[in-house]
Amino acid sequence: MKRQAYQPILITDAARSQDDQLTSRQKRYVLMMGVRVACVIVGAILVGVQAPLLWLWLPLVGLGMILIPWLAVLLANDRPPKEQHRLAGKFQPRRRDDTPPMSLTAEERPHKVIDAEP
Repeated sequence: MKRQAYQPILITDAARSQDDQLTSRQKRYVLMMGVRVACVIVGAILVGVQAPLLWLWLPLVGLGMILIPWLAVLLANDRPPKEQHRLAGKFQPRRRDDTPPMSLTAEERPHKVIDAEP
């Protein structure tokens, strides 16, 4: 019977859970929409006090009010990239390694002790 090599599973290699991913995307979305609300408030204040260079500030604030919601939706729907593409192995020949990943050296292998006495 062939013994399989021991391959430990590291928790650091595990992907983040779906709930963790969703929570971080929701926080990012709320933060970006908060920045959009700040742009609206800053725009209203600039118009109210008739700030100098209003022709420069209003388009910048307006651009923020238009681009930030679009980016917020894109980033909220984005998931982290997968480790490897599903079809990557189909187009490249697989490499075969004859040595098991956790094989023991000759010194580390347990030796059978043969008793000479019956």
